[in-house]
Amino acid sequence: MRDKLIAITLLLIMVLNFFDVLTDISLGVPTWHIISEGMIVLMSGVGAIFLILDIKSRTFDLHHLRQELLISDDKLKNISAEMKTARHTYSAMIHSQFTQWSLTPSEQEVAMLLLKGLSFKEISAIRHTKEKTVRQQASVIYSKANVEGRHEFAAWFLEDFIEVV
Repeated sequence: MRDKLIAITLLLIMVLNFFDVLTDISLGVPTWHIISEGMIVLMSGVGAIFLILDIKSRTFDLHHLRQELLISDDKLKNISAEMKTARHTYSAMIHSQFTQWSLTPSEQEVAMLLLKGLSFKEISAIRHTKEKTVRQQASVIYSKANVEGRHEFAAWFLEDFIEVV
């Protein structure tokens, strides 16, 4: 919206200065003044055209991205039953491992959010706790899992699924 307002303003400046140049010519104003105002008309027009073309390009890109998003949404809705089963099985395996590590329900929730890639700040906002509390819980989780940190914790769940070629 702001870009459209700027483009309209530039077009208005161009039109008003154009009529001013015509008036100046009929009044016999010095040539240097007519040329300087003519440059304002030209620059305003070029700026407006550039901005209008940019708005059209971004509108086209936005429309294209929306179409791609709809296609992606359709693909997600059509996940095969096999994929849904695998996802459910994997989630159950993760929770089973949490139980083996004796994670509390609160620690399990933090652990899942860590596996999803959320930051401590994001987790604290979701759980309505302090970031320091989430950091302490993460440290306890890493200790119970016998890993050094977030990356090793996530890798623990992925390493069996990734084949080295």
